[in-house]
Amino acid sequence: MTGSTAFRFSNLAGTVYRQGNVCFTPDGNSVISPVGNRVSVFDLVNNKSRTLSFENRKNIAKVALSPDATVLISIDEDGRALLVNFKRSTVLHHFNFKKPVRDVKFSPDGKFIAATHGSQIQVWQTPSHLAREFAPFNLHRVYTGHYDDVLSITWSADSRFFLTTSKDMTARLYTLYPVEGYRPKTFSGHRDAVVNAYFSEDHKTVYTVSRDGAIFTWSAKSDGEDSDEEDSDEAVETGPLGITVDSHASTSTSTGPDNTIANTRWGIQQRNYFLQTGTKVVSTTFHAPSSLVIVGFSNGVFGLWEMPSFTNVHTLSVSQEKISSVAVNPTGEWLAFGASKLGQLLVWEWQSESYVLKQQGHYFDMNTLSYSPDGQQIVTGGDDGKVKIWNAQSGFCFVTFSEHSSSISAVEFAKQGQVVFSASLDGTVRAFDLVRYRNFRTFTTPSPVQFNSLAVDPSGEIVCAGGTGDGFEIYMWSTQTGKLIDILVGHEGPISALAFSPLGDRLVSASWDKSIRVWDVYGRSNAVEPFRLNADALALAFRPDGLEVAVSTLDGQIMFWDLRGALQRQLIEGRKDISGGRKAEDRMTAANNSSGKSFNSLSYTADGACVIAGGNSKHVCLYDARDGVLLKRFEISHNLSLDGTQEFLDSRKLTEAGPMELIDDRGDLSDLEDRLDKTLPGARAGDMSKRKYRPEARTKCVRFSPTGRSWAAASTEGLLIYSLDDTLAFDPFDLDVDITPETIAETLTERHYLKALVMSFRLNEQPIIRSVYEAIPPRDVKLVTRQLPVVYAEALMSFIAKQMESSPHVEFHLVWISSLFQAHGRHLRERSGDHAATFRALQKGLTDFQENIVKLCDENTFTLRFMLDQATRRQEEEQAEMGL
Repeated sequence: MTGSTAFRFSNLAGTVYRQGNVCFTPDGNSVISPVGNRVSVFDLVNNKSRTLSFENRKNIAKVALSPDATVLISIDEDGRALLVNFKRSTVLHHFNFKKPVRDVKFSPDGKFIAATHGSQIQVWQTPSHLAREFAPFNLHRVYTGHYDDVLSITWSADSRFFLTTSKDMTARLYTLYPVEGYRPKTFSGHRDAVVNAYFSEDHKTVYTVSRDGAIFTWSAKSDGEDSDEEDSDEAVETGPLGITVDSHASTSTSTGPDNTIANTRWGIQQRNYFLQTGTKVVSTTFHAPSSLVIVGFSNGVFGLWEMPSFTNVHTLSVSQEKISSVAVNPTGEWLAFGASKLGQLLVWEWQSESYVLKQQGHYFDMNTLSYSPDGQQIVTGGDDGKVKIWNAQSGFCFVTFSEHSSSISAVEFAKQGQVVFSASLDGTVRAFDLVRYRNFRTFTTPSPVQFNSLAVDPSGEIVCAGGTGDGFEIYMWSTQTGKLIDILVGHEGPISALAFSPLGDRLVSASWDKSIRVWDVYGRSNAVEPFRLNADALALAFRPDGLEVAVSTLDGQIMFWDLRGALQRQLIEGRKDISGGRKAEDRMTAANNSSGKSFNSLSYTADGACVIAGGNSKHVCLYDARDGVLLKRFEISHNLSLDGTQEFLDSRKLTEAGPMELIDDRGDLSDLEDRLDKTLPGARAGDMSKRKYRPEARTKCVRFSPTGRSWAAASTEGLLIYSLDDTLAFDPFDLDVDITPETIAETLTERHYLKALVMSFRLNEQPIIRSVYEAIPPRDVKLVTRQLPVVYAEALMSFIAKQMESSPHVEFHLVWISSLFQAHGRHLRERSGDHAATFRALQKGLTDFQENIVKLCDENTFTLRFMLDQATRRQEEEQAEMGL
C-alpha cells in the first residue's frame, strides 16, 4: 500500500488572498499572494497557480522577494520569519524579529533586508541561499529617530539610501553606510500618518503619501529659497537633526561614492490632494520609470496619478471593501490588488482597461465539494450561497453561480454530461448547465425543507435530496421535466446523507435516527431495508463496485455494510484517530478531548481499497477498507491563527479574563472603521472578520479524484489538494540483483527494447522508465506491446497517463495507447473495475490533448482567415485605384 499513501500537499485553491501584501516576481509574469499561513504564486502568462509547500506558524503579514527571485522571506503576524528558496520551495532559515513587522524590503542589489521593528528599522545582511549556516542573519545596523511605528521602507536604486514613513506623520531619509556629517533628513508637514514615500527615477524628487489623501512633492531647494515659507517649514521640521548642506557640494570630483541624495537640501515643491471624500488612503505603490503613483482607497476605489504634474490618468472601483494591498509589475502594465475582507485578488491591465486575473474565494466557509467524472474540474459550495467551479490543474475558478439565497450544503456532478446539481438550506435544488453557464432547472418541494444532502443517479435523470423538514422525507425529481416524482417516507430524523449505487439500482440514505435505509427506487416492490446503527449517521459512501457502503456515526465509528447479505462486514473505531488539537476555551487536554470528534465526510478511493475520512479536527484519516487499518493521518494545517491546531495550550497566555486569543482588542486599533462593530452580540457565524472569532481547523468535506491520483478537502483555509508524489516512495516490483540503471542502459543500447522496458518497470524509477520509453522507435511499439507481459499493462498505462500531462510527444503516446488496447484489450475489459482509475487518467490526458489541438486549430484558422481577408481587401483596393 506504499503507493496509495504517498500523498502530499500540492495546491491550495478556493482561497486566493487573505491578508498581507501582494507582489510581482521580477519578470512581471507572476503574482505572489499570502493565503493564510501559506504563499500562492499565480502565473498570469501560463494561467496556472501553485502554492508553496512551506507553512508559517501564523497568518502571513508580509512577504518580500529578492531581486533575482531566488529568496523569499515571509513574516507572520508575530514577527516570525521564514527564509525560503523560492524556486525549490524549501525553507532555508527560521528567524524571529520579536515584534510585528509592518514592512520588509530587499535592497535592489539583494545584499540587505530592511525590516520595520516598532519605531525602529533593522537592516540585516541577506543570508546565502547556497550555504547552510548556524546563525545566517547578521545585523548590519539599527536605525532610530521615528517616534511611532514605522509603516514602510523604500530603497534607492543604488541600495545606499532608504526612505521610511511612520505614524508620527513624518518620513525620514537614512543612509546604509555612514556619510560624514550627515544626520537623517526629516520630511514633515503631513497631518496624518505617512503611508509611503518614493524616489523618482532620477532620485532628484521624493514623493510622500499620507492616509488623509495628501501627496507632497519634495526636491532640492535652490539658493534663493532660504527666506521662503517652505524653508521655514524645513527648519522647523528638521530642527537640530537636519543640517543644511549646499546641494552643489555633493557633486564632488572625488572618486568616492555619490552622496548627492544625502547632501541635497530637501524642501516641499508642491502639495496635492486626492480629494476622495470620506475615504482614507490604505495602500500605495509607485512605478518609477513612468512616474505613476497607484493609490488604493478604503472604499474599494483605486487611482493612477502621473507625477510630478499630478495628472489623474485612471480611476476605477474594483471592490466593495478597502483595497488592502496594491502592486505594479516592472513594466508598469499590470496592477495587482488584494482586498482582504472579501478575499479578492485582481490583476488589472490599466491601458486596455481589462482584467488579467479576477479571483475570489468563498466569503465564508466552504461546505462541500465534488470532482467531475474526468477529474479535471472541482465544484464547491459555501456558506455565502455561491457555487464555484475550479480547474483542478490550474487552481483557478472559471465560473460562479450565485442563484441560491442561503448556504450550499451539497453539490454533485452528473456522471454524464456537463451538469452540476446543488442543494441548499434555502429549500431548493438547482441544476446548472456548464456549456451555457446557466441555471436551467430549479427543484422545489410542496412544503419548506432545508436540504443538507443530495444524490444524482448514474444516468443523471433522477435527483434526490433530503434534509430537515416536518416529515424527514426524501424527495425525488426528474431532471428533464423538473417535476417531483416521488416522496420517500420512513426516517424519523433529519436526513444527513444520500448516495445512489454506482450501478444505479439502489438509493441509500443515512439519518440522525440511528439508521441507514436501502431503497429500491426503480423496482415495483418499493422495498425498504433499514440497517440499525449505534449512533446518529453523519456520512456515507458507496464502494465503486456498488456492493458495499461505508457509514460514519456520531460516536466516531465507520461501519462497512455488505448490501447483498445485509451484513456488517467491518467496524473502525476512529475517534482516537481523528482526535487532536485543543481549542482556546477547552477545559480538557487534546488527548482526553475526543468526545466530540467524529467523521462528517467519507470517500472511497477509485479502486475501492481505501476510505478517506475527515471531520471537525485538523486530521484527515486514510484507512484500508478491507482490514480497517489506519494507513496514514494527514494534518491539514499547522496554522496557530486557527483554533484547534495546538496540542497543548500555553499557560502564559491565560489571563483572569480568559485566554489571550479570545480577548477582543479591536478598541485599541488605530483606524476608526476598524474599531466600529456593527454585528449582533454573540454572533459566531456570519461576518467573521468583524467579531473576535477564531476560525476552527476542520474539514467539512473530503473527496477522492476519479483518477485516484489526488484527493481534495474543503477546509477552513480553502480547497486543499493532495496529490500522489512518486518521489516519496521507492517501490520496486519483482526486483533482481542484476537490475540496475547501468544494466538497463546496456540492454537499451543493444536494442532489446522489451527487456529494457520490463527491467525499468521492475526497478520502478520514473526517470529510467521515461528514458527507456522514449528511446523505443515508433515502428517497434506494436511488437513491444504485443509481447509485453500482461502484468505490466496497467503500469505502462498509468505511466503514459502521467506523461500525457507534461510531455509534448502527442502522436507517440497515442501510438502506444492504441497498440496497448489492440494487444491487451480483452484482458483490460474483463478487469475494467480494477483499472478504472488508470482509464480515467488516460481519458483526462486525451481530453486535454483534444482541447489543446482544437484551440490551436481554431486560432490558426482565425489567423489564416484574417490574413486572407486582408489580402483580398488589399487586392480590391489596388483594383479600385487602377480603375480610377
